[in-house]
Formats: sequence, structure tokens, C-alpha cells
Amino acid sequence: MATRSVDAGTGSGIDAALVVRALRQWRYAAGLALDGLGFLLQVAALRLVPIYVVAAALAASIAVTGIVSAWVLSTRLSAAEWTAVGVVCASLSVLALAAGPGHFRHAPAGLGWALLGVDAALFLVGAFAGRLGDRGRGFALGLCAGSGFGVVEIAVRLLDVIDPTKRAFYINPALYALLAGSAAGFLFLTSALQRGSVTTTVAAMVVGETIAPALVGVLWLGDSARNGLGWVVVLGFVVAVSATLVLARFGEAPEPAESH
Repeated sequence: MATRSVDAGTGSGIDAALVVRALRQWRYAAGLALDGLGFLLQVAALRLVPIYVVAAALAASIAVTGIVSAWVLSTRLSAAEWTAVGVVCASLSVLALAAGPGHFRHAPAGLGWALLGVDAALFLVGAFAGRLGDRGRGFALGLCAGSGFGVVEIAVRLLDVIDPTKRAFYINPALYALLAGSAAGFLFLTSALQRGSVTTTVAAMVVGETIAPALVGVLWLGDSARNGLGWVVVLGFVVAVSATLVLARFGEAPEPAESH
């Protein structure tokens, strides 16, 4: 709601001035502060459990939004949506129980630099996506935003030591990939919320921040399931993300009442 109350500006997917204007809205600043707190908790979680658990839980936060919308905004949830909320909660519980520990296997050489390359590509794609029509813009910018947040998830795992007093902390390319991914995520999400369909944006963001990071964690970073429960992890992850997509419309801000 805060982003939609400010001028769209250049219309590009990369419009830093849009974020500056949005920051003048107390609702945006408050939301950003809550996101900052959530980020610290996300970092802590990523140091303890596999990426696929954290990614699914982050995406499934839209279920909380749906419940709060029903309570605060008097939004009506259909039977299918209430079922989706229950499925999200159940599948996350199963996923957490079946997950193995978040091993810190030594990442392939160059993965941190590759993440920086992904960040650069996102800025290029996002600049083009901001010029698309209404239907494609929300999806493309949402996917770029989710991918930026996905880079953050992977980069956190590539930081062997999170200690600002150590030189190794500053020479790790994953640190800068994390910062650039965060900037890309917030920039594109703000642009998408301001100018595109929020439902489409949220759905695309969920896809971007879950699937690829989960695969990287399993293939290269040592994420695993408990013995014999690999199929449960796959099923729980797919069901959790799918049920979240059913609830994507609850990212939509209510339209302001038209003045006479």
C-alpha cells in the first residue's frame, strides 16, 4: 500500500529513487524494519538447517498473511484457501521433521563469484522487465526479486565465518553477492508492488526464492534428509510451495476507496 501511494517515477525496474520515495512512507519504513529483523532470523536459521527448509518457510509466510487478512481486513477465505493454510502448516512440519542437519560442505570453487554474476544478470533483466506490459511486468519483476532473495540464502551458507573482525569475512565474494542480492530483491519487489499485479508478483517471487536455492543446497552445499526420508522431503517441499501459490492473492493490498 505504501509503494502504491508514491509516484511511479521512471517506470524502469531499476529505480532507486522509488525506494527513496517509498521510505518517506511510515508503513514502508516499518515493513522494512520488520524485514530486517526477519533477515537476522533467516541468517540464524540458514546456519542451522538446510536451505530447502528455510526457503519453504519463508515462502509459506503468505499463509500468515492470509489469516491476518481474514482477521484485520475482513477478507473472506474460501474453503480451498483455508485448506491450503492447513496444508502449508502440515507440510512444513513434515519437512522440518524429515530434514537432516544443515551440513557446511566446502562449496565448489567460484560459486561465490558465480552468485555475483547472477546478481549482475538480475539487474540487467530487471531493467528490461520494468518496460514490459502490465501482465508480464509483475511476473518478471517478482521472479527477479525472488531470485535476488534466493542468492542471499545461498550466500549466507557460503560465509564460513560471520565475524566482521576477521579479514576473511571481507574478502569472501559471497558477502558482496549477499548485499547485491538483497538490494536487487528489495528494489525489484518495490517496483513490482508499485506497478504490477501483486498476486502475480508474490507467486513469481515464491518460485524464485525456493526452487533454485533448494537445489543448490542439495547438490553442492551438503543439505540432506534423514536416512530413508528423502522422498518425504521432496514431497513436503513441493506440497508446501504449491499450497503457498494457492494463497498468493493475499499479497494484494486492498484498493483505496474511490473519492466522489
